[in-house]
Formats: sequence, C-alpha cells, structure tokens
Amino acid sequence: MTAIMISRIIRLIPCIILPLSGCAVGPDFEIPAAPEIESYTAAEMPLTSVETKGHGGGAQHFVKGGSIPADWWRLFHSKKLNDLIEKGIKNNNNLKAAQAALRQAEANYWVAIGPLFPAVTGGGNGSRQRVNGASLDETSLQPVTFNLFNVGFNLSYTLDVFGGIRRQVEAAGAQVDFQDFEEKAAFLTLTSNIVTTAIMEASLRAQIDATQQLVFFQEKNYEISKKSFDLGGKSKIDTLAQEAQLYQTKGLIAPLQNSLAQQRTTLAVLVGELPSASTITPFDLDEITLPTEMPMGIPSCLVHGRPDVRAAEALLHAASAQIGVATANLLPQFTITGNYGGTSNFIKDLFKHSANVWTLMGGVLQPIFEGGALIAKQDAAIAAFEQAFAQYRETVLEAYKNVADALQALELDAVQLQVLTEAERAATESLKLTQVQYDLGAVSYLNLIIAQRQYLQSRISRIQALASRYTNTAALFQALGGGWWNEKGQLSPCALKEQKGSENVL
Repeated sequence: MTAIMISRIIRLIPCIILPLSGCAVGPDFEIPAAPEIESYTAAEMPLTSVETKGHGGGAQHFVKGGSIPADWWRLFHSKKLNDLIEKGIKNNNNLKAAQAALRQAEANYWVAIGPLFPAVTGGGNGSRQRVNGASLDETSLQPVTFNLFNVGFNLSYTLDVFGGIRRQVEAAGAQVDFQDFEEKAAFLTLTSNIVTTAIMEASLRAQIDATQQLVFFQEKNYEISKKSFDLGGKSKIDTLAQEAQLYQTKGLIAPLQNSLAQQRTTLAVLVGELPSASTITPFDLDEITLPTEMPMGIPSCLVHGRPDVRAAEALLHAASAQIGVATANLLPQFTITGNYGGTSNFIKDLFKHSANVWTLMGGVLQPIFEGGALIAKQDAAIAAFEQAFAQYRETVLEAYKNVADALQALELDAVQLQVLTEAERAATESLKLTQVQYDLGAVSYLNLIIAQRQYLQSRISRIQALASRYTNTAALFQALGGGWWNEKGQLSPCALKEQKGSENVL
C-alpha cells in the first residue's frame, strides 16, 4: 500500500472515532489546475526528424501521447549501460539517502497520528510505611506499620473539535508524499546522469581517437619531410612548420584525456565506487543505439508525471495544512483526563471492587493574550503558503521549459548531425586529394595543414553532434518524468489528472 493510499485511509479516522469533533478549520487543499495546453513549444514541431546515413543518424519519431517505460535507458540497447545503471541503483548514496528520508517521513507520519487517539499509561507502586501518633497530633496512639499498594491507568485525550490535530496529520502526510517524490526524482536524476556521463565518456574517447589518427598521419609526413630535408629536397622552414603542427595537434590530446578522466571518476562516484577502485569498462558510441520512437506524453498531463512538480505540490499541501494548525491554536482546546485503579494494603486485594478508585475530568483552555504570537504564527503560515505556491508555479514553468528545450534540441541535433556528417565527408575527401597532391609536390604544406585542420574539426564536430543527440534524448526522457508510474503500476499522469481534476484532499 503506497504512502498516498495510507494517507487517504487515515484521513477517515477522525470521522470514525471522533464523533464530537467539528469541522477542521483552515483551507481545504485543492491541487492546482494543470495548464490546458496542446503543445510544448510555441511553433508546431515536425513529428519526424531528418535522417542521416551512419550510426546514430536514424530519424526519430515523436509520438503524441506515447508513454515512457520506467526503464527507459534500455531503449539505448547497451548492456554495459544497463549493467552500470543497475549497479548505480544498488549503490548510489544519494539515492539511499532519499530512501531513508522517505522512511523517516513515514515514521513521523505515524507519530503525528498518535494524538488522534486517547493516550493511556499504566503504572503501579508499593511502599511500606510506619506512622505514629505525633504525625496526627495524637501522641497517645501507638506507632503503626503497614503496606500500601497502588495500581492504575491514566488517560488523557484532546478533543480535536477544530481540526488542529487532523491538519497536523494532513501536513505530515504531505511530507510523506514530498519525500516519496523526492526519492523518485533522485532515482531519475541518477539514471539520467549515468546515461549522459557514459555518452560523454564515449564521445571523448572518439575525439581522442580522431586526434591520434591525425597525429599518426602528421608523424608520417614529418618523417618524410625530415628525410627529404636531410637529402636537400625540403627547406628547413617547411620541415619546422610540419614539426610545429605535429606538436600542436598532440597538444589537443591532453585536455581531452583530462575531461575523459573526469567523466570516469564521475561515473565511479555515481555507482558508489572510489575512483581508484573503479571497475567500469570503457564506453564506445558505436555500442549505443539511438532510440527512434520518442514518446511525448500529453502536455496538460506533464505536471502529474514530473517528480519535482509533484514534490512541490506536496510542499504546497503541507503549507496549506499548517494554516489550519495555526488557526486551530487560536481557538479553545478541550481535554478529557482521568484515571482508574486500585489502592490496598495487600496486593491480592488491588483488583477487588472495594479497592477501586477513579477520577474523570474535563477541561477547556482558551488562549487570551500571548502578545500577538498566535496571530503572527497564522500570518506566517499564510505567507509560507503563498511562498510555496509561487515556488510550485515556478517549478511547473521550469518543467515545461525542460521539455520544450529538449524537443527543440533534438530537432536541431538531427539537422546539425546531417550537416556535419556531410562536412566530414567533404573534409575527408579533400584531405585525401590534398595529401596526394602534396606527395606529388603540386601543393604546399600550408594547403595540407588547412586540409588536416578541416578534417579534424569536422570529425570532432560530427562526434560531438552525435553525442549531443544521445544526451538530449536522455534529457527528454528525464524532462517527461521518466515513466516511474509504469514500474509501480500506479495511475498514469493523465488518469491522475482526470481523477484529481476537482478533488478536495479533505
């Protein structure tokens, strides 16, 4: 049974066990209405992206109303990636902390429920006493020694006439919901970070490989040029220029290797490993498949699927309940106290009817003057609600911005990959022709340098565009909420929207 379901059941308890209770003061929380929009972006976007030949260049189809699988990362069809994410889910410390925070909130929820029921304590004591007549101002009486035993039960109960306790329970239930969605958000962030970091690692490896290949060709040219210079066929200036270009290209590798090392350590920490003891195998872009069927969900249902929006909604709910708590504190508090037990000189007689003693009292406490503190607390609770509402609205706007940015990025990524793939093809052909012409002495080394630079730049740009397409695909899955509802068999965001369209929580 989920925390939300438990919360709903508990809300019925006051109606069952507290027939003397009145209505709960303060506002009854209503979930803010979702934006009624038909599109994530201002301009209509194509439902199919452009296609490019080669790995990762397939057209992506955007399915309106499509649902995201809970294990969306498997759409990249990489066993290495799947295994790494499973490892991260098992070992990541941020996720474990979020899970522990959820358990703590659930425990605190049951703590908050306690005051809805009478508090009963039991106890007993025994004593042996000696008294004499002097204590009774009767000096003629002989000293008396006797035993005295007491056993009893004490009861205290606060009638929740104005609903202050129920509002406190409501706030605690909202905190459970908040931590529940914080845990879902931590899970989504973890899986998304592992995917994007692994893709960045693969991209950097590809860039390093491209640069090293160019270094290999430049070293060959330099060796040829050096031999030609030794034989008098090349000038010193031409040979030095080739040497300088060779070392400049080599200088590009170290920053890429540094970035690669940082991605590796990031991956290690994400899966709960020390960087020095990491066992993560390298990633290759060719081992990762681009998802081509991209679910878009329904824009008006997004707020019910995003964990961060739902968490902000839970905080708004808690803030609403606290207004009721502060309002109830201004009103009379009705209490019932009593005790029941036995008093006897002999243990065996404690539970006899003749030994019974009991008391029952009712009380009322009305705050009269506390220097305006209670009114100020109510004002503070109202202000806190207004703050939470503004933060909720900002979270909603940010959610729609995330989806719009990801969709637009994917459309442009496909176009950019197509353009840069053609640029790489042209630069590769140009380099081959220039190399042949240079070997024949038809062009200068400057022409070869220009061709090599164009080739390296176009190849690295194409690799970066491919990696960007992968990472923005993961970003879209994250922006749409990650499909957590499919794993747990809960209501889909749109089904939840229909259920809660006009529901009052209390």
